[in-house]
Amino acid sequence: MVRTRRRSVLLLLLALTVLSPLALYTSRLPAALNPIQTRDFPGEITNQETVSSLKEPIGIVFSEELGGLAKESTESDGQELPSRKAGEHKSRVLSEVTAAADGTEVIEQATRREAQDGGLVSAVSEEHEKTTGSQQQSSSEESLLETMPKQTSAKVVAENSLTARTDGKTKNTVLPDTRIRNIKDQLIKAKVYLGLGSVRANSQYLKDLRQRIREVQKVLGDASKDTDLPKNANEKVKALEQMLIKARQMHDDCSIVVKKLRAMLHSAEEQLHAHKKQTVFLTQLAAKTLPKGLHCLPLRLANEYFSLDPDRQQFPNQHKLTNPKLYHYALFSDNILATAVVVNSTVLNAKHPSDHVFHIVTDRLNYAPMRMWFLSNPPGKATIEVQNIGEFTWLNDSYSPVLKQLGSQSMIDYYFGTNRANPDSNLKYRNPKYLSILNHLRFYLPEIYPKLDKMVFLDDDIVVKKDLTGLWSINMKGKVNGAVETCGESFHRFDRYLNFSNPVIAKNFDPHACGWAFGMNVFDLAEWKRQNITQIYHSWQKLVRC
Repeated sequence: MVRTRRRSVLLLLLALTVLSPLALYTSRLPAALNPIQTRDFPGEITNQETVSSLKEPIGIVFSEELGGLAKESTESDGQELPSRKAGEHKSRVLSEVTAAADGTEVIEQATRREAQDGGLVSAVSEEHEKTTGSQQQSSSEESLLETMPKQTSAKVVAENSLTARTDGKTKNTVLPDTRIRNIKDQLIKAKVYLGLGSVRANSQYLKDLRQRIREVQKVLGDASKDTDLPKNANEKVKALEQMLIKARQMHDDCSIVVKKLRAMLHSAEEQLHAHKKQTVFLTQLAAKTLPKGLHCLPLRLANEYFSLDPDRQQFPNQHKLTNPKLYHYALFSDNILATAVVVNSTVLNAKHPSDHVFHIVTDRLNYAPMRMWFLSNPPGKATIEVQNIGEFTWLNDSYSPVLKQLGSQSMIDYYFGTNRANPDSNLKYRNPKYLSILNHLRFYLPEIYPKLDKMVFLDDDIVVKKDLTGLWSINMKGKVNGAVETCGESFHRFDRYLNFSNPVIAKNFDPHACGWAFGMNVFDLAEWKRQNITQIYHSWQKLVRC
């Protein structure tokens, strides 16, 4: 009896030991599952959220275009995360969509802009237009929409980087003929190293470097384009580069190299300045020099002139010389051929050559040759007059201050001196022709031609290409001289040849004003006499101290 009770108690305890854990586990399982469902998945979200509401995730609303809206969305998310409850996500999304309704057009514009850049939003935008108002959306579509901005941003960044690279290629356009430029740079470097003491101390290296320089110079030759270089150019240049690398290893003092380069630059600038002056001088020399075959032309013409009878030494139509109704030209020169070119080109282009009269004044040496030339080669129906400046007895140093100055030793030294401490940079104003009175004779036109009212002055270095009769119909408006304006940065400006340190000149002249060109001028001689221009010219000449 007692054993039976003990056995029953053991079985009961055993049953409790086995079944109680099962009972406890079964009763606690629903309680453990429900909080997970309610906490992490607050209710079942219905398919009432359209594509328009989920087109962009909350807090990522195009920060560049809608910075303010994105900031509000992000701040609202940060405030709502701790107190999130069941059904709160759906209401929050709908409230965000309602609040952003005013900016829908802006968002759509931003969406279209990214669509043009090649982003994936273009596809979503089209899908949005088709499915607006739809009540169905799968979880896969939702995940796609959530990752959409990231993909779009990545693609936009990639395109921007591609554009930047493209722009970089455009900006870093390869210059033409880079090989020739590189070869010339290498030659300059090599010449710099040739003058360094550390390189010159190594005789073998110095010999090899000179040999490489000669080879590269021979390869370069007269090539002006990369295509002109021979096939072995790269090989020779590489050999020179290897020599320069050794030179850098032998000499690493950059300060000496800099000094050498500065010296080379200074020397090159001085050579350039000297070549420019030489070019100007040779240009003027070529313009004034006669060919060897014409060196004896004045002598032959003079011989022929004096062999003529006195009756044949006169020009026809001398009665036209003082007729103010005709077209009168003044030409003062000692160059026979240049004068002939001016006269013939004017007559050739004139509509009525018989109405044109040319008044030529030359020096005593060229008077007979000049007359003989136009007697032998008359310019059509035009009238010619040739005068000798030596016959103007009224033009003497007591009347004209410029004659006294032209004969002074200082003026002769200015134009013909060779040992000048400060040579004029502009050789134009040192031309010895300015020492001739023929160059200053234009200031005495009213005295030479007192019966004429208007004249056109022509220099001996021009060629006429059209009829000039229209110049006589110009309204001078009370001015004495009509001239072609030749005012440039460094041409005919007063500050280039007038001394503005003189207070008289500084007071009466504008340094930036320009002198008129002597090549072709129209002179109103009647107005000249009225304003007494010749006396004004004399007053300024008297101020000049030789």
